[in-house]
Amino acid sequence: MKAPPERLYGRARGHRLRARQELLLQVTLPRLRFPAELAANPLAAFAPRPAECWLEVGFGGGEHALAQAAAHPEAGLIACEVFVNGLCSLLSRLVPEVAEATAALPGNLRVWDADARTLIRALPPACLDRLFLLFPDPWPKARHAKRRFVHPATLAEVARVLKPGAEWRIASDDPTYQAWVVEVLAAQDAFAAAPPVARRPAGWPPTRYEVKALAAGRTPLYWSLRRR
Repeated sequence: MKAPPERLYGRARGHRLRARQELLLQVTLPRLRFPAELAANPLAAFAPRPAECWLEVGFGGGEHALAQAAAHPEAGLIACEVFVNGLCSLLSRLVPEVAEATAALPGNLRVWDADARTLIRALPPACLDRLFLLFPDPWPKARHAKRRFVHPATLAEVARVLKPGAEWRIASDDPTYQAWVVEVLAAQDAFAAAPPVARRPAGWPPTRYEVKALAAGRTPLYWSLRRR
């Protein structure tokens, strides 16, 4: 199977940004950005130093990332997102108006605003305790399958950075992507994967995409994988 391209995502910007959003990107995002130079020692990016390191690939509007960071102060979460409007959504939830430069920010949350795979390749082996991939772009057309994050060529890198016993959570409401995940997982041995469930498990904060899926009558599936 052909390896994924260097760019998995589509557009990086949606509707025109308001002045407040532009200010958040200019002033607040640099205060939260995960420093690339610390990729070899990711726990050093957080203050205080956490006991665990978690990674979310594509946080969307940021609801899940913020909920996890608030509920688990013992874990440092690197939240990845390239879509500018999604970045603004997370930042606006964190920062009150006119406090972009001074608002207190969570010490256990950092943002990576580039392709998550670039960071994953730079991380040291067995450094992550948990990985989240929730409602990713399904790239439903067959010719776009190479752009899906769940891909045989990507699994080896994901397995490399996850500790033995670490959890990888995947959720999707798209039937094509659901079938693809089943197919890819059946052909690998790095992860132990129980059959997916159709109800969001406890401890999985909801996302706006899940809400939209349920409202549209689609049935999400949720996988919990364990690194062998």
